[in-house]
Amino acid sequence: MSMAWEAMKLNVVFMATLLSCVWISVRAESSLNHSFVIEDDMFLKDGVPFRILGGDLHYFRVHPQLWMDRLLRVKALGLNTIQTYVPWNLHEPRPGHFNFNGSADLLSFLQLAQNLDLLVMLRIGPYICGEWDFGGLPAWLLELEPPVKLRSSDGQYTAQVGNWWKKLLPIVAPKLFSAGGPVIMIQIENEYGSYGSDKLYLQFLQIQARLHLGDDVIIYTTDGAATANLRNGSLPENGVFAAIDFPTGGDPAAAFALQKRYNPSGMSPPLTAEFYTGWLTHWGEKLAQTDAKSTAEALDDILRLNASVVLYMVHGGTNFGFNSGANTGAGASDFQPDITSYDYDAPIGEGGDVDNAKYQEIRKVISKYVDGELSEPPSLPLRIAYGEVTVRAMGSVFDLLDFISTPVDMKLEWPVPMEQLKQGSGFILYRSNLPASVRPGSILSVVEVYDRAQVFVGNTTRNRIFLGTLERWSSNSLTLPAAAAVSGLQLDILVENMGRVNYGVFMGEKKGITEAVLLDKGPILGWDVRTIGLESVEGFELTSSNKLSSLSYKLEKTTSSIKRTSQPIRPLLDLVNGPMLYEGILEVAQPSDTFMSFRGWNKGVAFVNGFNLGRFWPSMGPQCTLYIPGPLLQPGENKLIILELESSNPVHTVEFTDRAEFTCGKLS
Repeated sequence: MSMAWEAMKLNVVFMATLLSCVWISVRAESSLNHSFVIEDDMFLKDGVPFRILGGDLHYFRVHPQLWMDRLLRVKALGLNTIQTYVPWNLHEPRPGHFNFNGSADLLSFLQLAQNLDLLVMLRIGPYICGEWDFGGLPAWLLELEPPVKLRSSDGQYTAQVGNWWKKLLPIVAPKLFSAGGPVIMIQIENEYGSYGSDKLYLQFLQIQARLHLGDDVIIYTTDGAATANLRNGSLPENGVFAAIDFPTGGDPAAAFALQKRYNPSGMSPPLTAEFYTGWLTHWGEKLAQTDAKSTAEALDDILRLNASVVLYMVHGGTNFGFNSGANTGAGASDFQPDITSYDYDAPIGEGGDVDNAKYQEIRKVISKYVDGELSEPPSLPLRIAYGEVTVRAMGSVFDLLDFISTPVDMKLEWPVPMEQLKQGSGFILYRSNLPASVRPGSILSVVEVYDRAQVFVGNTTRNRIFLGTLERWSSNSLTLPAAAAVSGLQLDILVENMGRVNYGVFMGEKKGITEAVLLDKGPILGWDVRTIGLESVEGFELTSSNKLSSLSYKLEKTTSSIKRTSQPIRPLLDLVNGPMLYEGILEVAQPSDTFMSFRGWNKGVAFVNGFNLGRFWPSMGPQCTLYIPGPLLQPGENKLIILELESSNPVHTVEFTDRAEFTCGKLS
């Protein structure tokens, strides 16, 4: 650790001590005469006691043209505040390259909330969790050397956070309530007390926030209502308000009493910053659902205490593209990737639905605590079941590599992970040849594969044997049959990044093949590598940097000569072209919301007009459909591109329905 960083740490402590004299309730009102402060264990808005009735709605999980619709539904529920995260990886996908357009247009979202008379609690991270890829941290942090210590006072990490906030916070500052905007509170980090105890790190974040935003905004932390969490994750001595969250069905009075111990006297208005209206769902699980009446009763228990509350989620939305995160169990191999939908069993469904018991029951409870009658929610956006569309194979991933991948310009002795090649998401192809030592019954193994690999051998691009699939949660080795145990055969390993862990001690893993590929315990050396990003486009513009939208015009001659089998891929000796890309046209007279059903498919990624809708995996379930917001479609022809990883049928069909379905998979 450098002397300069030691000096910086001393500086942090000194500045934090000075700032501890400045509490968030100091009523230094701006020239606009607006204030939102804490006094006498109450929130005061312009001097009047105020109860936060809030809900989490994430701008980046909703099409921008539907922000207004969803916010009007929030208001009709009786809420007065929106809480939202700010995902660093969305806004700075590469170092120094910032994105505030389309779905990342934070300022437009804040302005719209203000226009609708909604206040905003802004959760600026830098870590957000939220079942979002890598908890909102950009994957390029994992490229840095020496390796950064995430969520800590490590100098390399805080330098990157500082650079990001130098861009973000001056944009936010004019939107603070004291400056005439809607933002009443700023959250730093997220549930840090359940991860670490580095107070220098939290103090660094607080100082940076004050540096850019001044003293006229409440800075807060959120931690689970447990002593250890609040002890590790709060900064009461530095003027940071400690909010809490706790499970539905817990004792809110006891939780708020604990919260009071971690705020100065008179500075602890009871606030649960995450009241869980539902829960997340992983692939392979049944859809998480919670009872409407018991959820509403638990909310009533909180509000009877004159407490403030934020519903998590009020509207979940969708993890478009490759943005869904993952959890782990007891070990890194116990991998639990999140589904594409972030419906969360919230009162406002993924497609805006409010004709459900949960919305109605919660609305009844909230109506008891607000003055006047609640507004009615707008009508549901138009939905159309467009019916069945035939899609045809364009070619395999291997046939189309020149269009969808970027080759590494040097041969590598050992496989390297995505991050070493400046790739953040998608797929990566490792190619080598079987050595002379191969024999029937040889064991091919990958020491670490993150997350899922399909293994092929062959002597031409159209004479390929599929050996099987390696998964970090099940098996990392395969036995070679006689037909595949031939020296010099080309070995292809296609690895899928299924989402970065967003919570817990296993955050920060690298994706792809991170160590050796072994044949009978000896390393296979000499690799050609291609990165296959297939990222979602920036914002919601209907263009594609990976050229998918123009493939059909360039590949007619190529696809007409490809040998295909009409049978689904089976393990071992099937001759296949590999994972297939399909194309089709959805004809639309009137663009509307719709759902693309993947019943009968296996696993892959779908694109509409070049926009990455996300992953589908109906064979695992529970999600059968992908939500398509109407603004993604256009009158006339809409181009469909589908990557199917596990079937080489030359023709498939997809059905467009008017409702979501979560009954696929083994547990349905």
